[in-house]
Amino acid sequence: MPTNPENLTGRSNAEPQSVVCQRLPEGKVLGRYLKNMVRHKLGFYQFIICALLALATFAAFCPVLECDFVNFDDPKYVTSNAFVQRGLSCEGLRWAFTNTHAANWHPLTWLSHMLDVQLFGLNPGLHHLTNLFIHIANVLVFFLVLQRMTRALGRSAFVAALFALHPLHVESVAWVSERKDVLSAFFFMLTMWAYVKYVEQSRGQKSSCSLFPLPSSLFYLCALLLFALGLMSKPMLVTLPFVLLLLDYWPLERMETRTLSLLTRQNGGSAEQPSNAAPPTTNARSSRVWPLLIEKLPFFALSLGSSIITFLAQKSGGAMASLERIPLDDRLMKAMVSYLTYIQKMVWPAKLAVLYLPPNQWPLWHLGLALAVLSAVTGAVLGPGRARPYLSAGWFWYLGTLIPVIGLVQVGNQSMADRYTYLPLVGLFLILSWGGWEILETYRPLKAVAGFAVLLIVACCITVTGRQVQFWSDSESLFTQCIRVTQNNHIAHNNLGNALAKKGRQAEARAHYLESLRIQPSYADAWKNMGVFLTRLGQIDEAMPYLREGVRLDPGSSDVYGKLAFALAAEGKFDGAISYYRECVLLNPDQIEACNNLAWILATNPEAKWRDGQEAVRLAERACQLTGYTNTVPIGTLGAAYAEAGRFSDAQIMAEKAGQLAHQMGLMELAAKNEELLRLYRANRPYHAAE
Repeated sequence: MPTNPENLTGRSNAEPQSVVCQRLPEGKVLGRYLKNMVRHKLGFYQFIICALLALATFAAFCPVLECDFVNFDDPKYVTSNAFVQRGLSCEGLRWAFTNTHAANWHPLTWLSHMLDVQLFGLNPGLHHLTNLFIHIANVLVFFLVLQRMTRALGRSAFVAALFALHPLHVESVAWVSERKDVLSAFFFMLTMWAYVKYVEQSRGQKSSCSLFPLPSSLFYLCALLLFALGLMSKPMLVTLPFVLLLLDYWPLERMETRTLSLLTRQNGGSAEQPSNAAPPTTNARSSRVWPLLIEKLPFFALSLGSSIITFLAQKSGGAMASLERIPLDDRLMKAMVSYLTYIQKMVWPAKLAVLYLPPNQWPLWHLGLALAVLSAVTGAVLGPGRARPYLSAGWFWYLGTLIPVIGLVQVGNQSMADRYTYLPLVGLFLILSWGGWEILETYRPLKAVAGFAVLLIVACCITVTGRQVQFWSDSESLFTQCIRVTQNNHIAHNNLGNALAKKGRQAEARAHYLESLRIQPSYADAWKNMGVFLTRLGQIDEAMPYLREGVRLDPGSSDVYGKLAFALAAEGKFDGAISYYRECVLLNPDQIEACNNLAWILATNPEAKWRDGQEAVRLAERACQLTGYTNTVPIGTLGAAYAEAGRFSDAQIMAEKAGQLAHQMGLMELAAKNEELLRLYRANRPYHAAE
């Protein structure tokens, strides 16, 4: 008779391993032999399942290797980030741990991007490959940890397959900027592994006078360290202590009596007690729960610290919406609707988009339906479902892990996002897998089609996921799809306009900028991007009103001032250009383009009243430092600044270096320009632009 992998470890339709071994007539020798035999067979099945999961995941997501960077957050994180583009460096390390760029503090995420640039440069396919490899690692670690906790091989494999292949997880893998998602999840999974090892070791060391006996304490500290690393990748992991408490409830069963635990094992996860069994008293429950809560205090302390840092970072970065802008009742309504919408998209993953904007007003029936469904499910798992602890564990995993991003604290413009489901959906997958298994155990004729159903679900996930990945090929494809499946999405129109303008499709780009402004007339980014677009076309007079309106709508944005200064300089209005560039640098001292352009004006302007060699040197040196002295344009600007300041020997060194870099990059026109400047500097003459 063939062996059922689901029963190798004895959680359903079999006694626990230890009970079997104890009943063997030869005792320890034969018991150890049987244990090793089962362990080897289990290891073989685990290896096969891991290989299949890895291959299926790579097959579904491999199109990301052909995807480009996109113009949504990728410039902030990689393509326009001076510190990241320099690769790993001491200055980059300091910046990663002391800066809240992009309104977040996640230093390990920055370091991972720097490492990618160090290894691969700006090759987008290899940056995507890193995301994919981390996702595969997450899948495998999660499967092994879940199987270790539950001793249910088949059900754990199905949950891992859903986690690996569900289309809602495409955004986390196919978006380079969401490295923080997969990286933080990696530490989340490792924290669970260390915690499970700690629990196992603690159970095996009953005689000890210390709070954490030596081996188990090491795993506890390891879990704490891994959790800290996860928080430094993405602060959404602040709910992990809550998840550990859920794991204590099920499947680790640390809140149950020994009798109830054995009943749960024998009933495949269902803790149905005999009718004559007395329920545990309140004092008994409390005596088991309080030590577990105390045990989690260091984890909660880390969560609190991360929450405070994140709050300050997002508030200072202007990413957090005030209660005046989004009232509390609107936030509660959005949260309820989002919880239900995520479930709907899990079941039927259609019309997925990179950005979902909230409607002007939520229909009341949406709120009523969401409230009814959520209340009914919660009541069911707390009432009749208490005999099946996986229901409570899975449901509250889903509800709890979404709390940081459900909208009660509104950050950004989105009402919801596919990437937010990366970890929360695990809770629902647990319910589906364990609930489905229980149905099969109850209605055994269904087992004949169960395997086919599982294969069909996995095949559908692979197909839809592969199709969804294609939309991430570039910015045009991504935002074209976003506009197709959402309504009145002014941000998508603006970003599509940027993508089309970069490709030289000017008429289409203009149309999308104007559509963005029609939908949302107060959207500053569309105003400034339209102004920059017209400036590059040489239509300076037409561009100025757009840029000025962008400054009026977003006076705290350094980027707007830089773009307005560029347009004024193109018109020869250097007084205004210098003023706006200085404002831009004041708001953001790390703005490379503004530092370089202002330094060039101050060093080379034909009118002496606008020139200032010392300030030009300071700004140009800053631009070179930010680019690691690897960009030929700031180096050439620094040479001109040195010459204006009378430092001609330094100017010659910079001009030679800029010319060499230009030759290496095949920029022959720029190389020739630096040769011309070098001749001037050798003659102890600064360069001044023609009138």
